[in-house]
Amino acid sequence: MNARPAMWRTSASALADLLGEAAETMLASPLRDHCVVRLPARGRLLATGDIHDHPIHFDAVVRAARLDRSPDNHVVLHELIHGDRLVNDMDMSHRMLARVAELVLAYPRQVHPILANHEIAQYRRHHISKGAGDNLELFDAGLEWVYGEDADIAADGIGRFVRAMPLAVLCENGVMVSHSIPAPGLIGHVDLNMFARDLRDDDFEGPAGAAYAMTWGRGQTAESVARLAEAWGVKLFVCGHAHAPTGAEAVAPGMVVLNTDHPQGRVLEIDLAAPAPDAKAAVNAAMPIQSYIDIEALGGYA
Repeated sequence: MNARPAMWRTSASALADLLGEAAETMLASPLRDHCVVRLPARGRLLATGDIHDHPIHFDAVVRAARLDRSPDNHVVLHELIHGDRLVNDMDMSHRMLARVAELVLAYPRQVHPILANHEIAQYRRHHISKGAGDNLELFDAGLEWVYGEDADIAADGIGRFVRAMPLAVLCENGVMVSHSIPAPGLIGHVDLNMFARDLRDDDFEGPAGAAYAMTWGRGQTAESVARLAEAWGVKLFVCGHAHAPTGAEAVAPGMVVLNTDHPQGRVLEIDLAAPAPDAKAAVNAAMPIQSYIDIEALGGYA
């Protein structure tokens, strides 16, 4: 593993092999149950919001997760790619996917990348933008600049990695971590039994495909959150996707939104052996991501 970083940075085949091995590891995990990961009532879970290729905050998340201290320490990661830190007008966030894949292989039962709309858009070739250009085209340009004629090999590996990601992490105490949840108007159209089966190709297409609805949903209300909570036996939804200026905001008594990609970003530590908190308590407990940044390491960050 130590020799891999230099290889995947220049070799599309090495990147594809790394991502493929991580995909197989996620699918083979004893915690995997069809398209979700289920965590028992022990240990701790670090929930994050969108990362969007923020390497400094990603490193801070890894520090905060303390994965090496206990096999019962877990971290959920999502919305990894399509940041605004371009290199010569190219998106190099495939490197973030590689770093997460390395982390999955180092801590195979503890690191849980979950599906998000930007990963799905890249995998399914859906044009998407955060306001600074077409993210699909910017990402493709980065792959082509790094890997040249082998860019398709890298893209295939990325697709395999994304396709293996679970939809959500379901905790025995009633906490569910996912990128989002279906919008109110889709609840009657989406398959609410999605967690009991594997994902199909049509699940990645909108508007009512399970993966699409679970990663694009906006405008949730107290009523729609309560309806999904009852259907899925969830006490608290912890999501990203929506902008939270303060880093953590309550959408409803049973739903909190986290951001981890901006200066006010936050993370939330969840005691898996304790009852699920409500959204207000979760917001109050969320910690600023900047409190975990290694200031000394910043001087040599590359």
